[in-house]
Amino acid sequence: MALVEGRHQGGAAPRTAVVDTPRTTGTTAYVWAIARIAIGWIFLWAFLDKVFGWGFATPADRAWIHGGSPTTGFLKGTGDNALGSVFSSLAGQVWVDWLFMIGLLGIGTALILGAGTRIAAATGGLLLVFMWAASLPLESNPLIDEHIVYAVVLAGLALAGAGDTLGIGGWWRHTALVRRFPILK
Repeated sequence: MALVEGRHQGGAAPRTAVVDTPRTTGTTAYVWAIARIAIGWIFLWAFLDKVFGWGFATPADRAWIHGGSPTTGFLKGTGDNALGSVFSSLAGQVWVDWLFMIGLLGIGTALILGAGTRIAAATGGLLLVFMWAASLPLESNPLIDEHIVYAVVLAGLALAGAGDTLGIGGWWRHTALVRRFPILK
C-alpha cells in the first residue's frame, strides 16, 4: 500500500489516498510464494532448533528449554568484529533472548502462512541487517552476505504481495483487525 498525496483544485488542503500494492499473478506469484515459504522456514527452523537443541546449529545441552541462551553463541562470537563491542554486550541478556526468539517465531510463522508479510518482511529485514552488521567485516565478501540477500528478497516479498498465493494473505487482508490496523498486512 502506498500513500499518494495531492491537492484539491484551487490550492485547498492536501489530501491523501491509500493505494493498494499491486498483486503478482501467474507463475511469478508461485515463485514469490515458494521464496516466502522457504525463507519463513529458515526463520521458523532457527527458532525450533534454538528452543529444542536438535543438534543442527544448537546442541541439545545449549537448548533454550535447558537454560541455554539463543543469542550467546552468535553474539559472543562477534567480539572481535568492527561493531563487536556493541553486539557482544547484548549476548545472553534475557530481554534480547526473548525479543530474538519472538521475532524468529513471528517472522517465520507469518511468512509461512502468508499473513502479515509486510510487517514480517520489515522486521525480518531489520533482524538480518543487524546480524550482517554484527558480522562486519565479512570473511568472504567485503559488502554482501546471505543476510543482505535475504533482506532484499524479503523486501521483494512485501512489494509483490506474496502472501496471497499458497497463503492466507487475501483472507488476512480483509479481516476486521487488518482493516483497522493496515500495518498488519
